[in-house]
Parts: sequence; structure tokens; C-alpha cells
Amino acid sequence: MSAACEEKGDSHINHNHNSNSEQGTPEPVAELDIKYTKLFINNEWCESSSGRKMAVLNPATGECICEVEEGNAEDIDKAVSCARRAFKLGSLWRRMDASDRGLLLNRLADLVERDRLLLATMESINSGKLFLMAYFVDLMASIKTLRYYAGWADKIQGKTIPVDGEYFTFTRHEPVGVCGQIIPWNFPLMMLVWKIAPALCCGNTVVLKPAEQTPLTALHMAKLILEAGFPPGVVNVVPGYGPTAGHAIAHHMDIDKVAFTGSTEVGKLVQKAAGKSNLKRVTLELGGKNPNIVFADADLEHAVQQAHHGLFFNQGQCCLAGSRVFVEESIYDEFVRLSVEKALKRVLGNPLLPNVDQGPQIDRKQYDKILELIESGRREGARLECGGGPWGQKGLYIQPTVFSEVTDNMKIAKEEIFGPVQLILRFKSMEEVIQRANHSQYGLAAGVFTTDINKALTISSALQTGTVWVNCYNAVSVQAPFGGFKMSGSGRELGEYCLQDYTEVKTVTVKIPQKNS
Repeated sequence: MSAACEEKGDSHINHNHNSNSEQGTPEPVAELDIKYTKLFINNEWCESSSGRKMAVLNPATGECICEVEEGNAEDIDKAVSCARRAFKLGSLWRRMDASDRGLLLNRLADLVERDRLLLATMESINSGKLFLMAYFVDLMASIKTLRYYAGWADKIQGKTIPVDGEYFTFTRHEPVGVCGQIIPWNFPLMMLVWKIAPALCCGNTVVLKPAEQTPLTALHMAKLILEAGFPPGVVNVVPGYGPTAGHAIAHHMDIDKVAFTGSTEVGKLVQKAAGKSNLKRVTLELGGKNPNIVFADADLEHAVQQAHHGLFFNQGQCCLAGSRVFVEESIYDEFVRLSVEKALKRVLGNPLLPNVDQGPQIDRKQYDKILELIESGRREGARLECGGGPWGQKGLYIQPTVFSEVTDNMKIAKEEIFGPVQLILRFKSMEEVIQRANHSQYGLAAGVFTTDINKALTISSALQTGTVWVNCYNAVSVQAPFGGFKMSGSGRELGEYCLQDYTEVKTVTVKIPQKNS
């Protein structure tokens, strides 16, 4: 047993929480019993080949929640072999009607809905995110994503093509094969569903590694996958560390596609590994330093509110965070004043409680990185308007922080902070702000606030980002594609576009005696 868990050997957690059921507010599960801590391979629970375990911590308290099995390359090999067997021609999964794959995904959505309170509680305790956010955002989005791709399962179609000559030509959209999927810690359940739902919808099999910090909801989802009736080997869940289990997935010669969400630094390693191994397909959803542009003609209070939530959502641990807020000079001072007011009103504390606005950062490494970047902002001359340091005596909390008078050359304006740190920059003209917004290695998302439709359309066309929101922020929907330009990644998740990354298009041409129109 690891040192982190020596004082708390069981995985039974008791959390007192006052009832709000009379008002209809969902409540966390009072006594959370962690039942699933082993590897899930071929629809069976098994111990890791090394016998090693990983401690799973609660970032709000620093306490050990439980230990889970630590998978390594040998365990990934075993999972890939089972996934390959499940994908074999003539297997139960390959012969299954596409509509039945949709029924299984809908059944899984039903089970997630049934266990929604439990999963939201688990997500909050394991990742530090607000329970109500987990319940209303993460769980709702996960359920909707499963149902959306359940509907697509029997609608993935090829075409007949009128080629020249005496031939009959058609295309088939076939599953890619075994998909390795590496999940981040900031939205553990939602990102898992974003990846498994389209993969399974198209008929692929999956070997999935959750983040080492947040494996609990992934393991509970494995139990629901088993309960829903997916055949053995179709989905395998192997917790482990990036340099071992993640490395094995990226380099594996019998994995046909890898999907990774995480840092740009690790994304480069994943893409390099694919090239050095079997040229497996790669989709990457990576970092962002997203511009949020506020013109003087915008609804100021609405823009302030949207910019606030666009940054502080999920403790700032969001690739979409609007971390560079560009504000037109004539309204700059008032925007800063209102933004500081909102930041100072944020309530920090136990993320299970309904009146709390901000929970802890995920781990010590991320916590220290954020504080170091805040200090760099001070050193380089940005004006610290509020926050700027740790909060509380326990847990990994950081005060909501706002910097004004930020310039483009500062470290905080260039690097992804991934924390509760809002940066407010000045601009004078549309041409200037377009050039400055695009002057970044990233290109994930952007926001524009204006009442002038011509400005909105000009800016949305000019920005080098995968998503542009106009007079809103973080408006992500399962029906619309999501992904980045430049070093924010490649490929798309969500929507119909996502299906292209989980299918191969095969052309079949048949010689016929005579062609007729």
C-alpha cells in the first residue's frame, strides 16, 4: 500500500451534506463506496501484471480516497489482444446490426442516468470540480453524447458512384479497428464519453487509459458497459501512468488509431510515437490560449459575466478557457473594475457544497505551476488587481486572480496557465486585435462580443481557431464539431465530423456486363 493511503486503508467515504431535496437541488451521495478499482479487460476485473497500485487522492483535502491497480505495457498488450479478438471478422461485435450498437449505447446512457448522482459525487471528490457542475454539465453532456451517437449508429452510409466504364462502384464506411484512447483529468467522464461514443457507434473496439489522477468514474463506467451488454473485449479500461501505459498505447503496433486529450507537449510525443510505430491515425485535442475580444459597443455586463465564467469555469482547468481577454480601450477601466468585483465574490471551499463557486486545483504539480506563473506576471509588470496566492489551510486552492495591464510579450500572455487567472489586455482597433489574437501557437477557440454583425463576421472569419463564439462563451454542443487549429490539435470531436476519424472509406468496384443509367 502506498504511503499516501497508509492512514486510510478502506475506500468508504462519508460526507455529511444538508438536504436540499425540498428545493429540488440534487445532493451528493452521502456515503460513497468505491467498488471498482481493478483493471477492466475482456469484461473481467483483473489485477495488474506488476501487482502495483496507484493512490487516488482528493484534491480538496489531500486525503487518499482509495488505491487502484496500476496498469503497464504488459496490461496494455493484454487489453489490445482482447480488443483485436473482439474486432475479428465474424465476431459477435462485427456481426452485430448497426442499430443494435445504437441500442447498446442508449442502454449505457440509461445506466449513466440511473447512476448520475453517484458519478457526479465521484467526479467531484476525485477531481475537485463542483458537484453541481459535475451533475448539470458533465453528466448531462455525457448522457446527451451517448444518445446522440446511438442515433448515428445505423446512419453511417457509403455512396454509389457513377464511374466511367462498365463498372458498378460503391463505397463502404468501415470501422478503423482497435482505438487507443487517452483521457485527461479535467473532465474525466465527459472526455471518456466523447471518445468511446463515436468509436463504438462506428463499430470499433477500445483500449482506454484514464488519467492517473482521476480513474474512478472510468472504472465505474466499465461496470456500466458490462451491465449494458457490450461483448467482451469491445471496451477495456486500464488505469496507469502516461510514461508507461500511455506510452504503450501510443507506440503499440496493433492499435489502429489513438485519440489523446491533454497538453500540447504530450500530444507531440503521441504523434511522434504514431509515426515511429505503425503510422496509426491520431486525433489530438490539446492546449489553448484563447482570445476573448470585447468591443466597446458590446453589452458590457453580459460580456463581463461571460468572460468571468469563460475563464473561472472548472477552476480555470479548461482548454477552452478565455485566458486572453482583449478589451477595447474606451471601456477597459470599467471592464476591469467589474471583473474584479465578480472575482472577489467567488466562494471557495468544499466542492460538494451548493454555495461554493470554486474548488481546488487537481494536484500539487498544477498548483505550483499556476502560482509560479502568477509570480512571473508580477515580475514582468502586470498589475495584480486581486488574488495572486493560495487560499485556505487545507487542499490545493488558489485565490481567483485578475491581472490588468497585461502585454503580449509577458509569459502569462503566452503560456497556458490552466488555473483561475484572468488576464485583461487593451486594444484600439479591429485590425490590431485580429493580429494580436492570432499571434499564438494555439488555435482552439475564441469569443467576440459586439452588437455589430459586420464586426462579428469579420472577426470570426479572421481568427485562426477551431471555434468562434459570438456574444457567448463555452457554448459547446454535442451536435457541433470541436477541435483546434495549429498546435491546439488535429481532427475533430463531436458532431457528424467526428465520425470521419473513426471510419475508413473503402472503394469497391465490380465489373459488370453492361451499365445502364
